[in-house]
Amino acid sequence: MSGFDNLNTDFYQTSYSIDDQSQQSYDYGGSGGPYSKQYAGYDYSHQGRFVPPDMMQPQQPYTGQIFQPAQAYTPTTPQPFYGNNFEDEPPLLEELGINFDHIWQKTLTVLHPLKVADGSIMNETDLAGPMVFCLAFGATLLLAGKIQFGYVYGISAIGCLGMFCLLNLMSMTGVSFGCVASVLGYCLLPMILLSSFAVIFSLQGMVGIILTAGIIGWCSFSASKIFISALAMEGQQLLVAYPCALLYGVFALISVF
Repeated sequence: MSGFDNLNTDFYQTSYSIDDQSQQSYDYGGSGGPYSKQYAGYDYSHQGRFVPPDMMQPQQPYTGQIFQPAQAYTPTTPQPFYGNNFEDEPPLLEELGINFDHIWQKTLTVLHPLKVADGSIMNETDLAGPMVFCLAFGATLLLAGKIQFGYVYGISAIGCLGMFCLLNLMSMTGVSFGCVASVLGYCLLPMILLSSFAVIFSLQGMVGIILTAGIIGWCSFSASKIFISALAMEGQQLLVAYPCALLYGVFALISVF
């Protein structure tokens, strides 16, 4: 029994004593001072320090309003494109490319073959007037019992394409397809008068032939005059008038027969 007590005493012998534990300090925060423990970011070494009243931040009382930060920039007002009011905006017809003054001037130029054409006005892609004149020509043919709307638009498209190619070969500046269609469409106005006469009178006699020849010459002369003025093709009016006469001759045949 005494041997067992001696073994137990030898087994639990150590150099650690309670006095060493009381003198040991733990520095978990790395500050070097005693009892400067930090757990989860909290510094216990600051507890118990005296803070002067003037260094303490005063707490603002709660006023019941949501905190709104001050604006760091001044927003700029976007500038309008057309202006601040409707008076600065262009008219709707001008945006669509419809100018009644130019349409009236082109119509007067066609009706007055000896009038000098304004090249700046004639060199425009204006298809509002030609569309109206084509519809009017088809309507007068319809009154005479001829439903020829398909022939009118088909022959117009082929004729405009042919004149477009011919004028680009003859002129130095060139011309657009819309300008050619606009000029040929406006010069169709005398042909509307011929189809209107065909509603009342027969054009298959001698008077009808003379009237038809005069209308064809009127249309072709007006169209060639406008093309010469717009494309600066002096001295080539007869060369331009000949294919125009062939085109309007087809429209005349539709009106007569």
